[in-house]
Amino acid sequence: QVQLVESGGGLVQAGGSLRLSCAASGRTFRTYTMGCMGWFRQAPGKEREFVAAISWSGGSTAYADSVKGRFTISRENAKNTVSLYMNSLKPEDTAVYYCAATQGLGPYRDYRLYDYWGQGTQVTVSS
Repeated sequence: QVQLVESGGGLVQAGGSLRLSCAASGRTFRTYTMGCMGWFRQAPGKEREFVAAISWSGGSTAYADSVKGRFTISRENAKNTVSLYMNSLKPEDTAVYYCAATQGLGPYRDYRLYDYWGQGTQVTVSS
């Protein structure tokens, strides 16, 4: 089984920045080829939505229109981590952010294509 643990959430004022990190581990991790990794978010009363995804090699990325130009996703395969750099944050970015992973190459926007999920980290942007 693969475990994903997010960190870096918190409270920030509008216009500020945050960096989210996701670390992958697990007893069977070495036999699991980590492919595409992504970030999704869910605000209270709303459905989970795609934020960003990155292919295994890191050579291809995808972003939701709402975050394009403000957020950047990156990964370090040697450290089994993926990060989401969030700049120019807006109150509408407030949500629980989830890291996800799959063996597919990606990048994928559809949450149904991901096999593993983290517990989530809260991001709150005050106006």
